[in-house]
Amino acid sequence: MALYAPARSVLRVAGEDAGGFLDALVTNDVSRATPEAPVYAGLLSPQGKVIADFIAFRAEDGALLLDVDRSRGEDLLRRLALYRLRRKIELADVSERFHVLVHTDAQSGLTADPRRPDGSIGARVLETTAPANPDPIADYAALLIAAGVPDLSVDAASEEVFALEALFEEFNGVDFQKGCFIGQENVSRMKRRATTRRKFCRIAFEGPAPAFGTGIAAGPAQIGSVRSGVEGRAIALLRLDRAVEAADKNIALTAGGITVRLDPPAWLIMPEHGDD
Repeated sequence: MALYAPARSVLRVAGEDAGGFLDALVTNDVSRATPEAPVYAGLLSPQGKVIADFIAFRAEDGALLLDVDRSRGEDLLRRLALYRLRRKIELADVSERFHVLVHTDAQSGLTADPRRPDGSIGARVLETTAPANPDPIADYAALLIAAGVPDLSVDAASEEVFALEALFEEFNGVDFQKGCFIGQENVSRMKRRATTRRKFCRIAFEGPAPAFGTGIAAGPAQIGSVRSGVEGRAIALLRLDRAVEAADKNIALTAGGITVRLDPPAWLIMPEHGDD
């Protein structure tokens, strides 16, 4: 078993209809979160780009606890406060009271991370006591990369990617049936028209990973860039339709002089081939 303690903030959203308040803003129905079954969601810009993604837990007192990367927590709290207006909603950073822990023991009996219910990236829990000897966080980053799961706080700048480019559909992060949320029109249009051609995708290669940001080319055409990586694998953000088309035509993909190949997980929704 491995136990990781990623650098996360925990935000508390409480008060009358706290769930309804969040549901009107974010991509998923966080009202259904329970202490045993957290919900993955994100706050988008009006254009549909990801500002921050988070995992919502239901506290025993009924409040919602948002597990968000530490680098995005302050901004997320500030934006939620702007949308609160006169509603009786309490917002607070309670990171000093909670520790986000990831367990990889399949026998632990804990609920899997909602992004990957198969347990491939472990079970996520909130605890009030810090672990004594957590495993190196670099090992957790490698686990995410091996599973093909981008860390949006690392692999994308705030408001760089649209929700479906960030794999919110694959990670159970969008409720397409619920009412409106910020950026919903763009998300629905991309889903309806199947126009999500740029996406995060795992790539494979021999040897060390190309540097973060290294361009990926299909022949002479630049189609994307490498994001976080480890030996033999990396997360890439690229025009996936063009990468598939290049593979069909036996055109090599390269990154910094290194030959790379698409290595999409079975669950990744692949785009159709197509031009701009």
